[in-house]
Amino acid sequence: MTSTAAPLDLLLLPTWLVPVEPAGVVLKEHGLGIRDGCIAFIGPRAAAMKLAANEVRELPGMLLSPGLINAHGHAAMSLFRGLADDLPLMTWLEKHIWPAEAKWVDEAFVRDGTNLAIAEQLKGGITCFSDMYFYPKVASDCVHSSGMRAQIAMPILDFPIPGASSADEALRQGIELFGDLKHHPRIKITFGPHAPYTVCDANLEKIRVIAEELDAAIHMHVHETAFEVQQAVEQTGERPLARLARLGLLGPRFQAVHMTQISEDDLALLVESNTSVIHCPESNLKLASGFCPVERLWQAGVNVAIGTDGAASNNDLDLLGETRTAAMLAKAVAGSATALDAHRALRMATLNGARAMGLESQIGSLEVGKAADMVAFDLSGLAQQPIYDPVSQLIYATGRDCVKHLWVAGKQLLDDRQLTRMDEQQLTATAIAWGQRISGHSE
Repeated sequence: MTSTAAPLDLLLLPTWLVPVEPAGVVLKEHGLGIRDGCIAFIGPRAAAMKLAANEVRELPGMLLSPGLINAHGHAAMSLFRGLADDLPLMTWLEKHIWPAEAKWVDEAFVRDGTNLAIAEQLKGGITCFSDMYFYPKVASDCVHSSGMRAQIAMPILDFPIPGASSADEALRQGIELFGDLKHHPRIKITFGPHAPYTVCDANLEKIRVIAEELDAAIHMHVHETAFEVQQAVEQTGERPLARLARLGLLGPRFQAVHMTQISEDDLALLVESNTSVIHCPESNLKLASGFCPVERLWQAGVNVAIGTDGAASNNDLDLLGETRTAAMLAKAVAGSATALDAHRALRMATLNGARAMGLESQIGSLEVGKAADMVAFDLSGLAQQPIYDPVSQLIYATGRDCVKHLWVAGKQLLDDRQLTRMDEQQLTATAIAWGQRISGHSE
């Protein structure tokens, strides 16, 4: 299971180890060893204790799992958290969010908002996130400094956006950033056409060609609401997903975010193209956008990952809570109590997210040779007792306040609930200052 040539950098001894792959497995009295940022050993505790290790950490009462993967969000929008609540999607966007972005979003906003989001996500057990927002180079700098892992999508719309005066300029920036970071160990650049109703065929075709040349992913809001689909059909006679298929965008590199409206034809397109769906249940619920039929997709063989969406529409970046909501909602939508059981829900929040991003060979499960991206959840509290199935307790009875430790590529970024590289007090003060500035100048 491991080479004994060199000592392990770190040996972890949790009460439960949940590798996610193979599916449904819970290992008790096992150890996990890390060397050079990767998992070098998984085996019984007795065998683990015979190995040389520079550091050994007992994790009593804790469940060690792959780090959670937040497959969709808009990190810097954390600074708009609660700005325009309880409104329909298009009213929320057109009357509140887009005007606020036009007024406030600059490089400083994106830096401060992204750092706030990174800290919140690390404290919630998230080791990798997907971000789709303006000034992606600034966001990637934040990720680099934090030690976290991320997919950064270059936003592309038919009209000017903060940081890019046109779709062509955004594409140029995306290509440049992709080239600059293609060898970065923790950052992956993708292309993010905003939505079918904000990007024309000509620009989508440019994105497809560039993504194919670079072997880059495409991350896009698709079928978020019934209105979006209905409007497209009325105007063009074609459903948005069918249009994307006609233009050649669907495929294993395509990440379709939301997908609350899925016909039999849509499902066939998703299955045939091996497109991933990113499910954002709490944002969809809060904006009354609809319900993604997760169990139907899963049973058809579609890869379904999970995302929080931005804090302006959720209002948190709590992927563990999101996963609990997803599991509950899937049962109600499918009309079946067996839909999306706890083990599959955890898989959706880990390995399925990695697969959607094309990172499944590196992260998403605890396997020898993969990056040591891991989180330790403390299940020793009153509210988790008694424990029959620790994964069920994690999904149905545990909040993100139980996240105790977190590692990315073997580096500990959260130690006993404390951030090791970021100043939480400073981040809080900066966010409060932004809130005062924005609220003081908004009508």
